[in-house]
Amino acid sequence: MQLQLLNWFRYVIGYVFMSTGIVKLLVPNFKDIFLSLGLPFPSATLFLVAMIEITCGALIIARVYVKQATVPLIAIMIGALCIAKFPIFLKEGILSFVFESRLDIVMFIFLIFLWRHSNEFGVASDK
Repeated sequence: MQLQLLNWFRYVIGYVFMSTGIVKLLVPNFKDIFLSLGLPFPSATLFLVAMIEITCGALIIARVYVKQATVPLIAIMIGALCIAKFPIFLKEGILSFVFESRLDIVMFIFLIFLWRHSNEFGVASDK
């Protein structure tokens, strides 16, 4: 039963990151979003983040290097919360922040769980 639950977690996490990465590459509005964040080299940053999300999401679904694949995704989630969501807290308050960051926080928690427990639930060894 626990292995089935971890598999569902992996599928959900992989799906969210793969679909988000693909959308970042295909939807032109994401370039504008990255431009508005004040990041250096926004087009290159957008491409890099999208490729990391697609690649790591696929690795998680495939049960290959799961522990290693979660680390860059955790970094992306921390970056998203700090760069894109925390300013919402400063400008609009706690309720807007909580609403806008809900998926980021849930995915962050799921990634931490997967990183900590991947070896316990029979995920392919990635030492």
